Amino acid sequence: MTAASVQTVHPVDERLPTGRLAALGLQHVLVMYAGAIAVPLIVGRALKLSPEQVATLISADLFCCGLVTIIQSLGLGRFFGIKLPVMMGVTFAAVGPMVAMANAQGGVDGARAIFGAIIGAGLISIAIAPLMSRLLRFFPPVVTGTIIAVIGISLMRVGVSWALGGPAHLAQSNPNYGALDNLGIAAFVLLTIVLLMKYARGFVSNITVLLGIVAGCGVAALLGKMNLDKVAKASWFEVVTPFTFGLPTFDIVMVLTMALVMIVVMIESTGMFLALSDMTGKKISAQELAAGLRTDGLGTVLGGLFNTFPYTSFSQNVGLVGVTGIRSRWVCVAGGVIMLILGLLPKMGALVESIPQSVLGGAGLVMFGMVAATGIRILSGVDFKTNRHNLSIVAISIGFGLIPLVAPRWMQQMALPLHPLMESGILLASFSAVLLNVVFNGSHPDPRTSTQASIEASRAAEAI
Repeated sequence: MTAASVQTVHPVDERLPTGRLAALGLQHVLVMYAGAIAVPLIVGRALKLSPEQVATLISADLFCCGLVTIIQSLGLGRFFGIKLPVMMGVTFAAVGPMVAMANAQGGVDGARAIFGAIIGAGLISIAIAPLMSRLLRFFPPVVTGTIIAVIGISLMRVGVSWALGGPAHLAQSNPNYGALDNLGIAAFVLLTIVLLMKYARGFVSNITVLLGIVAGCGVAALLGKMNLDKVAKASWFEVVTPFTFGLPTFDIVMVLTMALVMIVVMIESTGMFLALSDMTGKKISAQELAAGLRTDGLGTVLGGLFNTFPYTSFSQNVGLVGVTGIRSRWVCVAGGVIMLILGLLPKMGALVESIPQSVLGGAGLVMFGMVAATGIRILSGVDFKTNRHNLSIVAISIGFGLIPLVAPRWMQQMALPLHPLMESGILLASFSAVLLNVVFNGSHPDPRTSTQASIEASRAAEAI
């Protein structure tokens, strides 16, 4: 038998020994865990759900993270799964609109409306996945960088609220607002993360946020600010079931709002897949790209059915592929199995829900600031010197994005169905940036920069 006749396996498809797969899969889980649990915490508390209900959201989120990761990395026929080493998690891009929806209608009814919007947006995403590659020309670096920066700036309000003990508009009715002990815990978490970023090496440097949260929980527990009674009462095993909060309700404005978010998410995923293709040395076809984008939509539909949120590829895990040099998609399949198992352990969800807000506040300043900083990094590659219109695009779009932050009730004279759309600075900035770019620059950006912009955008999508 000649060497030429030996069929070699591409590193992406290489099946590693079970023990090594489990260890490498757990590493992927640890890198993404802090980001994976953040969104259900934000939205659950915005909906004013009970601690038990928030724990249910977290368990469902972990379960769906695992399920969608397996579909994306392993593949499901020809139509679903990019079949690259991808870890899937809830996207931060949808947090702003979902929090706005929660503020408009809280409680279980608000949750049902959000889940309905997510299911509708997921179905739309599946339908338009083959068309998304044609839309890349509308998202050059000046647009993508602006959107990512506004996402980070918008989410920073959440991180600051966590550190201070609640939203600013409730400060007068909240006696613990700005309490120095809470601020001290948040500062300790932030300092821990900064020191780890500075001095940690290897795998530890990839989980600095998670380690900071763990350290903050230890301090909070010593100060009597972390109650584990709910963890003790939670069961060890519970099946995640669909429609736990009841049948979803569908509002056309909410569905369209979430569909717009999913378009941004799919653009980010395209950049992620391009980056992974280069990193692993496996070129992807248009059909494979469409299959990966369909899985974003399928994961979002599954999220709505199982009481969780829209899904996308996690960028920090792409970085981990580069750090470890392990290109096998089976590692992420193993990570998906671990996430799925964690979702079936309610004690884990209860433990995460018991984390004090002040601990999350210190981590949030890093997580959300990193998103904004990555947007700025993308904008640093934009031509502002010879194209003066680019500066106008960024300036006006960021201005639109900040309107809901500085004037939360600016839309109160508008029709009520428009409020969820108008309350999202992210969507306002997206509309503005895309429209102004078409007006000033047209829809044919330099092809040498559009692909690189997509890759940079993917790194920012969940840059925490």
